[in-house]
Amino acid sequence: MSSVTVAATETAAEAGTAKATSVTPAVEIHDVSKTFRLPKQRYSTLKERALHPFASSEYDELRAVQHVSVDIGQGEFFGIVGRNGSGKSTLLKCLAGIYDPDTGGVNIHGRLSPFIELGVGFNPDLTARDNVLINAIMLGLTRKEARRRFDQIIDFAELHDFLDMKLKNYSSGMRVRLAFSVAVQVDADILLIDEVLAVGDAAFQQKCYEQFATMHKEGRTILFVTHDMSAVERFCDRAMLLEKGDVVDLGNPVDIARQYNELNFGRPELVAAEDTLVGESGTRGGVSVTRAWFEDLYGQQVITQESGTRVRACAEIHFERDVENPIFHAILRNEANAVIVHLDTGWRHGLTGTFKAGETIKVVFQFENELAPSRYALSTIVSEQDRAEIVAVHEIASLMIHSTVLSGGVIDPPHQIEITRQ
Repeated sequence: MSSVTVAATETAAEAGTAKATSVTPAVEIHDVSKTFRLPKQRYSTLKERALHPFASSEYDELRAVQHVSVDIGQGEFFGIVGRNGSGKSTLLKCLAGIYDPDTGGVNIHGRLSPFIELGVGFNPDLTARDNVLINAIMLGLTRKEARRRFDQIIDFAELHDFLDMKLKNYSSGMRVRLAFSVAVQVDADILLIDEVLAVGDAAFQQKCYEQFATMHKEGRTILFVTHDMSAVERFCDRAMLLEKGDVVDLGNPVDIARQYNELNFGRPELVAAEDTLVGESGTRGGVSVTRAWFEDLYGQQVITQESGTRVRACAEIHFERDVENPIFHAILRNEANAVIVHLDTGWRHGLTGTFKAGETIKVVFQFENELAPSRYALSTIVSEQDRAEIVAVHEIASLMIHSTVLSGGVIDPPHQIEITRQ
């Protein structure tokens, strides 16, 4: 939807899947499965166990990862996405050696650094200064290297004023800053990153993403678990989508991001007649809005739509009396009930004509979809040409807009950016 007229740099996705698969694999995952046994009867004390020695020892099985196979090339930035409970973190812990897979195997070619739980090994009763040195050594640096890189770590974390404060007095965001700053100083060939920046502020997240790009250019292999689809499209050479432990798809990150959104918001599909997202009748002043809905360009009713595709808001209107040149309105409100779009057949579109009693019409409002991801409610209104009185209104139909990019705004209009050096 947008363009930038600066350097014509190639995105990670455009670099192609061929790069990832044509080099020697850094990580080989073959038929990996992991199942957890969850006891139905839990004992919290030894006394309970003694009182019920013959209680049933039944278990439920949670199949966290099921027969996952993929080779990840050296220097590849590989995304792993999926909804909560899909098996992403379990798979990474199998790669890190935290879990032993029940079936299959993993081959790692190079030095591995897992960023699965940043700050593991930090002592809350020690100062940040002491924790940096201890954690750096735990992650593989020598004492000499840890001291040499100390200033770089603190510069990246931007925590100079808090070096002698005990870690237990740090906020969660400050701990993430410190832990990530230590972790990126480790000279690892392969990095496992599991949604570690979720609690960091926006400015630090951007700084970390720039660090990811630098490490990628250096030829490091990065496995990245995240719910941020814009980051997947921005950085990843390939991506894999998991759902309930199974691989749904593997390939281009743009396609994977779209499938992830479809899993969360549903596919654009024909809406059932009984679906409450299709409006019911609203009548006033002899005019009825009998139905209101959204449809795609092929005329099928939809309840979800991707940002950037044309929106068609429709209404079926029945006239119980003659009406001369009515004005038809379509109003979209977001979840905060703020009016985002108001379209009508007013002076810009001319007169609508005469509609006779007993006549039923379909009105379609079409516009380019620049809406930010959210749920939008449609109000369909009919008013008289010669007065502002509303004669019919309908406020039930709704549409979920989804996108792989979250701009943070209410709309995401097409735009151009020019950058010039002064």
